[in-house]
Amino acid sequence: MLAIAGLICGFVFGWGLLVSGMMRTEKVLGFLDILGAWDASLLVLMATALVVSGIGFALVKERPPLFAPKCVWPDKTAIDAPLVVGAALFGIGWGLCGLCPGPALENLATLSPRLIVFVAAMALGMTAHDLWQRRRSAARQRQDQALMAGSDG
Repeated sequence: MLAIAGLICGFVFGWGLLVSGMMRTEKVLGFLDILGAWDASLLVLMATALVVSGIGFALVKERPPLFAPKCVWPDKTAIDAPLVVGAALFGIGWGLCGLCPGPALENLATLSPRLIVFVAAMALGMTAHDLWQRRRSAARQRQDQALMAGSDG
């Protein structure tokens, strides 16, 4: 049931991207060009999305989820280096290409070589990040084990 709910949410999200113009790189780049010919129409989209999601979050906090055993809310609220670096990389990529991950995946249907390269690079970056995080976690565990072994002796 959770997979069906995810599929429906993804479908609605995809339609929202299509209807809003977020899949058109020239529209996104026009929004990001605040010193040039700025297209503020996506600002309305973002404000509306914040209002709708705010109402949705408020409603969900008051009742149990429909398709999952429990709500899983993020427990990390601090602004740290990984968050800032990730946001900067996302923004730079968005500004350079005029696409973010959702519209890029949706635009894959066009079979544009530029989009295929973008999505492949995005997937490679995500995979590299996951491998790096796993290695960091494993190294931290080894270091903790060595410290515990050293304190036992």
